[in-house]
Amino acid sequence: MYKVLALDLDGTVLTNEHTIHPEVKKAIQEVQDQCHVLIVTGRHHTAAKPYYLELGLNTPIICCNGTYVYDYQTDSVLQYDAVDKADALKFIDLANQYQMKMVLYVTHTMNYSKHNPIAYMEALEKWASQYPESIRPQIHRIDSFHELVEQADHVWKFVVEGLPSSVERLSEHPWVKEKFNGELSWSNRIDFAAKGNTKGKRLAEYVAALGYDANHVIAIGDNHNDISMLTYAGLGVAMHNADDTVKSHAKQICLTDNNGDGIAHLIRQKIQG
Repeated sequence: MYKVLALDLDGTVLTNEHTIHPEVKKAIQEVQDQCHVLIVTGRHHTAAKPYYLELGLNTPIICCNGTYVYDYQTDSVLQYDAVDKADALKFIDLANQYQMKMVLYVTHTMNYSKHNPIAYMEALEKWASQYPESIRPQIHRIDSFHELVEQADHVWKFVVEGLPSSVERLSEHPWVKEKFNGELSWSNRIDFAAKGNTKGKRLAEYVAALGYDANHVIAIGDNHNDISMLTYAGLGVAMHNADDTVKSHAKQICLTDNNGDGIAHLIRQKIQG
């Protein structure tokens, strides 16, 4: 019997228009009294919050590819494994050498450079502006990544974007490989969190604390950062829109892509019976 439903957001629960299919929303809301529904995302907690509220969840959320667990009920970080500040500063210098555009996720904000802006963050900022201030995702344009690291309580992760060859060279740098876990999130974009952080590892710890094991878990995702939780879960499900590498690690493929209602069918079949 499945007791935990772990859901990725982008490319999974969210459509290409960044909305939730009505049937998927309904199925997730209906199943919450039978199952522990948990969002496991690469997003910062402020960027996931509007969807968390829309789904009516009351569970904590696993953010930034397993870097930390956040509780919206108490507005607090429950567990974390942040990037060491000295490592963060050295990473910034290296990323600059490789001419990367950069996003820096710290305790309560996502940040990108005023001087070298990154297009997808500008789009995210525009998306965020639709929400009232109380739940608006916190996206800031900044002058200095170094200053922000010095001031921050926690450094969660970096996102870097650049020429694919340069991105690959940075990710293969021996020091980067020693200190960071890099996961492809777009063709020319990699998320870098502290070494050892993955969605699967943090989900496994969370599930064990609930008193369950992998056999009690359904995990659904679409991207490379989801592979660790798809392989961990008793039932790892890849979205129809996932690439072949992701699908090869799943036990089942969702009937539809993220724009359809396949997740709703899966929930009703596997959990509601």
